[in-house]
Amino acid sequence: MIYAPTLADIEALAQAAVERLPDLFRQHLADVILKVEDFPDAEVMAEMGLETPWDLLGLYWGRHVGMKGDLPSGALPDMIFLYRRPLLDLWAEGEETLAGLVTHVLVHEVGHHFGLSDEAMEAIERGVG
Repeated sequence: MIYAPTLADIEALAQAAVERLPDLFRQHLADVILKVEDFPDAEVMAEMGLETPWDLLGLYWGRHVGMKGDLPSGALPDMIFLYRRPLLDLWAEGEETLAGLVTHVLVHEVGHHFGLSDEAMEAIERGVG
C-alpha cells in the first residue's frame, strides 16, 4: 500500500534543500527553526486573512536578517513553517516533484528571512530559470 508523505518526510526534503543552499544562507539560517505542520493554525489564518487552511504553503515567522540588531527581549526564535497538506494537494495537481515543490517554497520563505520582497524573489527565480 502507498501512503502519503508524512510530516517527517516533508521535513527531510526541506532539510535536504537547506543543505543545498549557499553557505551564506545556511549560516544565517542556523538559528531559524524549521517546522512542518499539516495546516496553519487559527491565529495564522486570521492574521493572514486566509479563507481556508489550503491557501498557504509556507510561512516565515520572525524578523528578517536586517532587523536582528533590535531584537526585543522575550522574542520567539525565527521559524519557517511548511504546511504538508496544502503542499501535497498542489503536488498532486502539478507536474513538479514533491522535493522540487518543497525546495521552491522553502527558498521563498528563506527570501523573507533575508528581507526580500515577493517581487524580488520572483525576479531572482526568473533569472535562474
